[in-house]
Amino acid sequence: MSRKLAWVVFGITSLFFVFFFLWPIAETLKGAFVKPSGEWTLEFIVEVFRNPIYFEGLWNSFLMGFWSTLLSLAIALPLAIISDRFLFPGKTILTALILVPMILPPFVGAIGIKQILGQRGALNAFLEWIGLANPNSPFDWLGEGRMFGVIIMNALHLYPIFYLNIVAALANIDPAMEEAAANLGCTGWRRFRKITLPLIMPGIFAGGTIVFIWAFTELGVPLMFEFHRVTSVQIFNGIKDIGGNPFPYALVAVLLFTTVLIYFASKMLFGRQGYAMMAKATSQGGPRNPGLFFGLLCSCFFALVTFVAILPHIGVILVSLSNDWYATILPNGWTLKWFEDALGHSLALPSIQNSLKYAALATVLDIFLGISIAYVVVRSDVAGRQILDAMAMLPLAVPGLVLAFGYLAMTQDGKLFSFLNPTNDPLGILVIAYAIRRLPYVVRSAAAGFQQTSATLEEAAQNLGCPPLKALRKITVPLIAANLTAGAMLAFSFAMLEVSDSLLLAQKQVDYPITKAIYELFQLLGEGRYVASALGVWAMVFLAVTILGASILLGKKLGALFRS
Repeated sequence: MSRKLAWVVFGITSLFFVFFFLWPIAETLKGAFVKPSGEWTLEFIVEVFRNPIYFEGLWNSFLMGFWSTLLSLAIALPLAIISDRFLFPGKTILTALILVPMILPPFVGAIGIKQILGQRGALNAFLEWIGLANPNSPFDWLGEGRMFGVIIMNALHLYPIFYLNIVAALANIDPAMEEAAANLGCTGWRRFRKITLPLIMPGIFAGGTIVFIWAFTELGVPLMFEFHRVTSVQIFNGIKDIGGNPFPYALVAVLLFTTVLIYFASKMLFGRQGYAMMAKATSQGGPRNPGLFFGLLCSCFFALVTFVAILPHIGVILVSLSNDWYATILPNGWTLKWFEDALGHSLALPSIQNSLKYAALATVLDIFLGISIAYVVVRSDVAGRQILDAMAMLPLAVPGLVLAFGYLAMTQDGKLFSFLNPTNDPLGILVIAYAIRRLPYVVRSAAAGFQQTSATLEEAAQNLGCPPLKALRKITVPLIAANLTAGAMLAFSFAMLEVSDSLLLAQKQVDYPITKAIYELFQLLGEGRYVASALGVWAMVFLAVTILGASILLGKKLGALFRS
C-alpha cells in the first residue's frame, strides 16, 4: 500500500472512531461533570458515592463482576489444563461443546434458569418428589435479591472466554521448561504454581478483564431476574429522564472509569509480561494418554460441566415446548404452538426482520473498516498505526451500556448528531453501535489473514501495473476470505443478539430488534414467557450455526477474537 493511500485510510478510520467512539463517551462525561450553566463540577460524581441507593448499586455491580469472574475461572481453568495435557475419549466433540454456552444471550437463558432454580421450579419439585424438601417452604436457590442467580448466569455464559484464552496460553508454553522443573524435583501442584501458572497469567488476565467488565456492566440478566439494585439497571431506568437528570450520566461515568482502570491495570501488569520461549521442537510436548480410567474421568468432567452450562438452554427449550410448567419436574404438557406464535406475533416477526437489517448493515461496515484497519496495521509503516490497532480493540474494554448511553446523549435534540436520534429512526445509530461493538472480531480476523499471506504477491501484482486497491481486491482479499468470513459471521451473529444497544436505543415497538422483543414479550402476562422462550430458541439455533462455522474456519485462533 502506498504511504499516501495508507494515510487516507488511517485518517478516515480515525475520524470514524473519533465521532462514534470517543464522541459518545465525551458527551457522557460532559453530562457527568458539567452543570447546565456550563460550570465544571464533581458534585454529581460525589453524590453517586454519597447516595446509599447509587452506592449499593455500584457495590452490587462490583460483587456481580468479581464473583462471576472468579466462578468463570474456577470452571475454565481445570477444563483448559485437562484439554491441553491429556487425550481422552470424545475429546474433539467435548471441547467443541465448550462453546455451547455462548450461543444464547444470558438474559434469555435467565428464563430457563428461573424455571429450574426458582422456588416453584423443577429442582425444588424434584427434591419434594424424593422427600428432601418441604413443599410449604421451598428453598430459594437464586438467593435473596437474585444476586446468586445473576452470578450463575454470567459465569455459565462467560467461562468459554476464559477457557479459550487459557488454552491459547498453555499452547504457547515450551514443554522443556516444565520438564526441566520436573528433573529438578519440582512436580505436581508446586510445578503448576511456580512454573505453569506464571506463564499463563497473561492469558488468564486477558480473559479475566473481558469477563469482569462484561459481568460488571451486564444489563439483561439483572433485568430478567428483576434485580434492580445494580448500576446498569439504574442507568436503564434513568434514560427516561436523560435530558434533565445528571445522575445517569454520573453513573455511566463511574462505570467507565472503573472498567478502563481495570483494563489498563491488567495491561500494565500482564500485557507486557513475556517469557523467552524456545521452539517447541526442542522438546516432546503435546497431550498424552492418561490411561482408560483417568481418560474416562476427564470425559465425564467435561460432559458434566457442559451439562450444567447448558441447563439454562435446556430450560428455555422446555419452556418453549410446554403448555404449562409450574411446580413440576417437567412441563405438564407439550406443544409447538409457541414456535408458530414466535414467527407470527406482532412483536416477534418484525423484530427478526429488524435485527437482520441492522446486523447485516453493521457487518458490511465492519468488513470495510476491518480490512482497512488491518491492512494499515499489518502492511504499512505509517507512524501511529499501532494506536489505530489499539483503538480498534478498545470496544472490548468499554462496556456496551456505556457506549449505548453515550449514543443516546449525543443524539438528543440540539446536539450535532440529533439527526440520528433513535426516537425518530434508530436504524443509523443502531448500525453504528453494532458495528463499533463487534469491529474487533473482524479486525483481528483480517489481521491474522494478512499476517499469514505473503506481501510479495501484492508487490508482484503492483510491479505489473496493478493499482494497490485493485491488487488488494483481486489478490489478497480472496486469499484471506476464510478469515474474513469467520470474523464477519461472529460480528453478524453477536450483533443480531446484542443486548445493551438494543434495549436502550430501540424505543418504538416497530423498531425493536430480537433482544428487545424477547424482553418485552417476557414482561407480558400469560403466554409472554413461552413466546419469548420460543423466539430465544430460534436465536439460539441461528447463533449456534454461525459460531460453529466460525470455529471451523478459524480453529484454535477463535480465542484470539476474545482477547483485549
